[in-house]
Amino acid sequence: MRLNRHIFRKIQFASSFLFLAITASAQDIPVSNKYPATDFIPPIELPPSLAGSFGEIRSGHFHSGLDYRTNQREGYPVYAVADGFVSRLRVQVGGFGNAVYLNHPNGYTTVYAHLQRFNSRIERVMKDYQYRRQSYDVDFPLMAIEIPVKKGEVIAWSGNTGSSGGPHLHFEVRDSKTEEIINPQLFGIDIPDRIKPSIGGLYMYRLNGQPFSENTPRQYFRITGAGGKYRLYQSPVINYSGDVGFGIITDDPQPAGNKNGVYSIELKMDSVTIFLSAMERFAFNNSRAVNSHIDYPSLLLYGRTIQKSFIEPGNPLGIYKTAVNRGLINVTDDKIHNMTYIVKDAKGNTSTLEFKIKYNRQSVIESKEEPGVKKFLYNQANEYSTQAMRAVFPKGVLYSDINFRYQLTPRKRGTYSPVHKLHTRLIPLHSNYELWIKADSTLPVHLHRKALIVDSRGISQGGVYENGYVKGNPRVFGDFYITVDTIPPSIRPVNISEGKSMKELSKISFKISDNLSGIRSFNGTIDGQWVLMEFDPKTASLWHVFDDKTAPGKHHFQLVVTDMMMNSRTFNAIFYK
Repeated sequence: MRLNRHIFRKIQFASSFLFLAITASAQDIPVSNKYPATDFIPPIELPPSLAGSFGEIRSGHFHSGLDYRTNQREGYPVYAVADGFVSRLRVQVGGFGNAVYLNHPNGYTTVYAHLQRFNSRIERVMKDYQYRRQSYDVDFPLMAIEIPVKKGEVIAWSGNTGSSGGPHLHFEVRDSKTEEIINPQLFGIDIPDRIKPSIGGLYMYRLNGQPFSENTPRQYFRITGAGGKYRLYQSPVINYSGDVGFGIITDDPQPAGNKNGVYSIELKMDSVTIFLSAMERFAFNNSRAVNSHIDYPSLLLYGRTIQKSFIEPGNPLGIYKTAVNRGLINVTDDKIHNMTYIVKDAKGNTSTLEFKIKYNRQSVIESKEEPGVKKFLYNQANEYSTQAMRAVFPKGVLYSDINFRYQLTPRKRGTYSPVHKLHTRLIPLHSNYELWIKADSTLPVHLHRKALIVDSRGISQGGVYENGYVKGNPRVFGDFYITVDTIPPSIRPVNISEGKSMKELSKISFKISDNLSGIRSFNGTIDGQWVLMEFDPKTASLWHVFDDKTAPGKHHFQLVVTDMMMNSRTFNAIFYK
C-alpha cells in the first residue's frame, strides 16, 4: 500500500535533513567514505530512541544495525526509507525472524527485521513461496520488477520475531555490491543524543613478545571523572617494560537509561595517534572477530567487556583506521609519555582519558607461556591427531599463535568415548573446525546413526558416524565426548484435542521442544495437505493460522516434528471447523 501522506512526510522530514546537513561536518567523527545524507527518511514514525547501536558488542558478534524502541509494543508501521524494490525476503527460525531487504538506486540496501507481519503484497509473495517449498523457514531473492516500493510506503509492521529480546525494529544499511554493513547514522538518520560516552576502566597488557592469551599479565587502573573528562584515580605515572598494549571499558549512555556501544576509540601517544577503531562499516562474515577485538578471557571469567587497543595478527576486521605496530607500545627511552584516549559516539559526543607512562626496566611482570603438544600458527592450517581423536583447523580459525594443549580424561557414565580436552574455552575461534572422536566398542551398531558429539555443557556439536568415528564441527575449544540422541521431540497441544470444535478459534497452537540435538523440522497437514506452521523459538510456540483453505466440517490434522538426529514424534487429531 502507498501512503496518501507521502508528500506530507517528505515535507515533515525536510527540516530534520537540513539540520543534519548543517551539523554532519560538525560531528567530527572518523569516516573513510562519503555517504548520502538526505536520501533516507526514518524507518519508523516514533520519537527516535535506540535500544541498540551499530557495532555494539554482543555475544559472539557486533550488532549490525540500529534497534529502534517501539514502546515495548508491536504493530507500528514500518516505512521504506527510499524508493526501491524488495530484493530479498526472509522468514527465519531465530535470527532476524521476519525480514525485508530493499535495494535502492543509490547503491545501498536497507534491511528491516523482527517484523510482526508484512504488507499484503509482500505477504502474498511470501506465503506462496512457503507453500511451494513446504517450509516455514525461507530465504529468497526477488527481481526488481516484482515488488517495487516508494519512499514512505508501509512495507511491514514492527514486531518481536526471531531472536529478538523484546519488541523493536532492527534496521540496517548495507552496500548492495559488497554487502558490507554500514552505520545507518552516517546517512543522515538523526538519533538525538547529547550524552558523552562513559569510560569505566583502563587495562594494561604486558605481552612481552608473546601472543595474547588468557595468561597475558593484566593490570587494572581505576578511573575517576565525569562529563567527558576522565583520569586515573591513582598512579600518576604507569611504569612498564617490554611491549605493552592497552584496553578500556567504555559505553555510550542513552537518554532512555540503557548503555549502547561507542562509535570510535582513539589512543594517542604524545599527540600522535597509534590506534583508532571506528564503527563505520564491517563485513558480516567477520563479525565473530568481536571476540578478538575484546579481552575474551576476561569476558568469560569475570563478565568484563574490555575493548583492546591492540590487534591480534589474525584479526580480519576492517574497523581499524590506524594501528601503529598493531597498537603495541615498546618505547625504551627515559621520558614520560602522555597518553590520551578519545572516545566518541556517532553524534560526535566526546570523552577523553589522560594518563602517563614511562619505561622502567625494573618494572617486569613475566608472562607465562604454557607448554602444549604442538605449536599452532594463526596464518596456516593446523592439525592434531591421536589414535582416538583428530582435529583439523583451517587457515583463518585462529587469531594468534597458540601452544595447543590436549588431554584425555575418563569417559562419563552413559557416554561412548573418553572426554577430549582441546586447549581452553578461553581462547576464541573465528570459525568451525572438524573434530573426529573414536567411539567406544560399547556403542551399539543400531545407535551409530544416533551418535553425536557434545561439549561439557551438554550442547550438541553435531554428529555423523563414519568408520568408527563420530564427526562434528565445533566452533569453540573445550571438552568433548560422544553420546547418543534417541529421544524424539516433545509436542504439547495447547488448544486442540481429539474431536474438538475449533469454530471459534483462529489458529491451532502447540509447544514443542527437543532434549539435545535440536529441532530440524516441523510439518503440519490438514486432510493430507501441507499447511504453514509458524514457530517462535523464544517461547517454543508453534501454530497454524486458519485460512479459507480449511472449509467448515470435519478435518484431520497431523503434526510431525523431527530433531537433528532424525528422531520424530507425530501428533494426530480430528477437529471440526
